[in-house]
Amino acid sequence: MSYSLSYTKKNFKKLSFLVYGLGSTGNSVINYFKKRKILNYVAWDDSAKLRKKFSSKITTNLKEKLKTVDYIVLSPGISLKKKKNKNLIHFKKKIITDIDLLYLSSSKFKSIVVTGTNGKSTTCKIISHLLEKNKFDVRLGGNIGTPVLNLKIKKDAFFVIEASSFQLSHSQFIHPDYAILLNISNDHLDWHGSRQNYLKSKFRIFNLQNKNNYALVNKKYISIFKKKKYLSKLVKFEFNEYNRIKSEIDNRYLKLNTNDENMNFVFILAKLLKISRKSFVESMSSFTGLPHRYEIFLKKKNVIFVNDSKATSFQSSKFALINGKNIYWIVGGLPKKGDKINLGYIKKNIIKSYIVGKNINFFKRQLKKNKIIFSISKTLKVSIIKALRDIKFYKRLNNIVLLSPGAASFDQFKNFENRGNEFKRLCKLYAKKFI
Repeated sequence: MSYSLSYTKKNFKKLSFLVYGLGSTGNSVINYFKKRKILNYVAWDDSAKLRKKFSSKITTNLKEKLKTVDYIVLSPGISLKKKKNKNLIHFKKKIITDIDLLYLSSSKFKSIVVTGTNGKSTTCKIISHLLEKNKFDVRLGGNIGTPVLNLKIKKDAFFVIEASSFQLSHSQFIHPDYAILLNISNDHLDWHGSRQNYLKSKFRIFNLQNKNNYALVNKKYISIFKKKKYLSKLVKFEFNEYNRIKSEIDNRYLKLNTNDENMNFVFILAKLLKISRKSFVESMSSFTGLPHRYEIFLKKKNVIFVNDSKATSFQSSKFALINGKNIYWIVGGLPKKGDKINLGYIKKNIIKSYIVGKNINFFKRQLKKNKIIFSISKTLKVSIIKALRDIKFYKRLNNIVLLSPGAASFDQFKNFENRGNEFKRLCKLYAKKFI
């Protein structure tokens, strides 16, 4: 059964739901239902431990509930391509997300939704910071860490939402006042099945926008946007506008070249929201970057240590490699499907690379192809020690030890945060011994 957005809003409490997946997102959905006094829902998770935790609401007949409920609220990351989730494929039209539930609430909030491959979290954080500094009532959530339903829903508040391709792939009711598509490179292709599906999921951000809404689109994809004839206003702007005022911003982090492309979107958004140039510059001067995103956390004599653990694809690592010279690059982990790197002129910035993780041969091939000198280190500890010894050997004035793995962390770590924190701990320990 399918419903229009307006119809669903009116009859929201009369509908039935299956909450599929009981991690942080699923938990937030259940708490939201309790607050809204929505009683007609059941839950499911593949984990017996989580089913026990939510035992009072766990369905005893999953197959039957998939057929009978109006909507299945699916947690992000659950792939329909996995065998254990094959039953869901037959009910794709029923699947929605926690972000959809936010839009089905009656509150007339404003929303800025950001998607893309690289820099989503940082861009959302910068937008949130900008709005807060200019006295907007702001909520920040989504893929950045806080489920949107854990945020206080209030009329006239601005919701800044990071939307992943997982969330957008199944969203049916998302309709941002301001939709921002940053960039797209190959990512999560094993989940989506193809680049075309990945691209399609990103463009769903514009599907329900109307003529009063705004779309800010990376210049590479403007032709696709126009071809699809979306209803929203395509904001036209020059992609070097931010560079004209970059020198006025007193912020070392935002002076990095990695941020320039995405900062164009923030600057144009500020204009749309009637934030003055002066206020924009002042606000950006006080912004602090997120951990694990080109995080300069230690300087010792002639060495700068940079934690870029969030770089889980080669494309995101390229952003880090542009930003300095005499780089000792630590790379490795679980590579993304179809990922490859062509460093071109950037390779002149790299003195040596150190391969960590369990996929040594893949990274050897990539580095050989780019004619990068490398060493097989396997662990962060060994790579740091080798890099510091090599810095002594090469005797250059300024050096950067960079963790920008270009791969996921799950072969050796719980997540990219765990990897980044361990890197920082080890660097602080061995910098004392070797520098």
